[in-house]
Amino acid sequence: MLYWALMFFIVAIIAGVFGFGGIASASAGIAQILFVIFLVLFVVALIMRFVRKV
Repeated sequence: MLYWALMFFIVAIIAGVFGFGGIASASAGIAQILFVIFLVLFVVALIMRFVRKV
C-alpha cells in the first residue's frame, strides 16, 4: 500500500513539473488517501500485535 502511495506521489510531482495540474491534483489526492489507509492499517496491526502478546 505504501508503495502505491509513493508511486502516485511521484506521478503527481512529475505531472506538476510538466504543467498537468489536473493529473497532479488527482494523483496527489489518491496518494494522500492511500497513505492514510496505510497508516490506519499499520496502527491496527501494531495494536493487534500488542494485544496478542498479553
